[in-house]
Amino acid sequence: EKAEWMTTTCNHALYAIVDVFTQYFDVLSPILLKELYTQLQWCVQQDNEQLARSGTNCLENLVISNGASLSPETWDSTCECLLQIFHSTLPHALLSWRPRHPGEQVVGQQQHQQQASLASRESRQFSGLLIRCVVQLELIQCIDNIVFFPTTSKKEDQHNLALAQAPDDPGISGGSTSGIQSESEDRGMYRYLSSEQLFTLLDCLMASHSFARSFNSNHDQRNLLWKAGFKGSVKPNLLKQETQSLACALRILFKMLADSSRDQDWPQVQERLIGVCRSGLEYFLSLPESHRDAWTSLLLLFLTNIHKMPHEQFQAHASNYYPFLCEIMCFNLTPELRAVLRRFFLRIGIVFSITHPSIPHRNSTSSLASNASISITGYGSTGHHHSSKSVNEVENSSIITSSANAHVMENGGPANDVFIEDHMSVAVKKPHTAVANAIKVPQQS
Repeated sequence: EKAEWMTTTCNHALYAIVDVFTQYFDVLSPILLKELYTQLQWCVQQDNEQLARSGTNCLENLVISNGASLSPETWDSTCECLLQIFHSTLPHALLSWRPRHPGEQVVGQQQHQQQASLASRESRQFSGLLIRCVVQLELIQCIDNIVFFPTTSKKEDQHNLALAQAPDDPGISGGSTSGIQSESEDRGMYRYLSSEQLFTLLDCLMASHSFARSFNSNHDQRNLLWKAGFKGSVKPNLLKQETQSLACALRILFKMLADSSRDQDWPQVQERLIGVCRSGLEYFLSLPESHRDAWTSLLLLFLTNIHKMPHEQFQAHASNYYPFLCEIMCFNLTPELRAVLRRFFLRIGIVFSITHPSIPHRNSTSSLASNASISITGYGSTGHHHSSKSVNEVENSSIITSSANAHVMENGGPANDVFIEDHMSVAVKKPHTAVANAIKVPQQS
């Protein structure tokens, strides 16, 4: 009865309360905002998936709708609330779970009763852990939506993929920001957050990322959970949590480093950014190929933003990442990643005065355009005839390949693994297999 009440009455009442609170925010905020945060935090911590999701969504809607009216002190309490929710919903038991065994040997009906009771307890524990995994993803998306406004990051990923597929453009190497960000930056809450508050949100994201990395690297524990029947016939993983938390953290750090109004914080921002990127690249080099596939959009985000930096910043970052990126060149990469890596190394030659001035810069996008053209032409093999795209049409066709790349980011990963979050009742819909295969850009050795 309690679970049914949480899913129905409590869930509907929660949205109604937040709607009323938003309508009369100026009057109610000084009196009840802290109590509302406490109530939302309680909802997110319940072992009820629908209520936990609703609590996160209501918190996001409340902050986005009223963020412009929040005082610095209220923003402090808001960020602290998010930090507490992050820490309280990390599924720590995933790393420490061990199968339980009866303390003494019994036979007959009593043995069956103990086994049934043990199975019931494990089922409830697994269900609670799964809900916490889903809540972590919801909280990561909540921070991204609050800081940058919903859909902004998705559009940026599509923009980064289009840049990787397009012919070389000297204009993108001078530190200019993308049009996607400028269109939505006034709608996000970034400009209302102080640097310290943004650092608090970064602590949330990096804690979530570190936990996911620890779990994904612990193959023995994952095998143990798999054999215990932890939701699925294949090994569980937290690839979405690992990549999406780091992607959001990188967006915030790159945004702060490009913000001239925060120039007094640039040394601290740059130090944190270099530390995060070096750690991520070192970890990436240790991954098997099936795991590396889930990092494609993340690497495009990283390399594209590095390439946009002015020369002085680029020089500081390139010197830290150069050996790691040299190693990455040995991997079997997508054409898009090869293209952005090529631009990175070409710019190193200019910034560090390695390239002789007499050597002209040469555009080299024929192989990338050819691969994109082949993938689009291959889509016509299902029964419809399509002509190959020209180089100038590749960027316009990026919506197709970016959808495939986004699918890798959301649903990619080891073929023999299963995303823990995908077993919950609200799952991401996967595109038709034939279409997904048709739009995939072929890899080259």
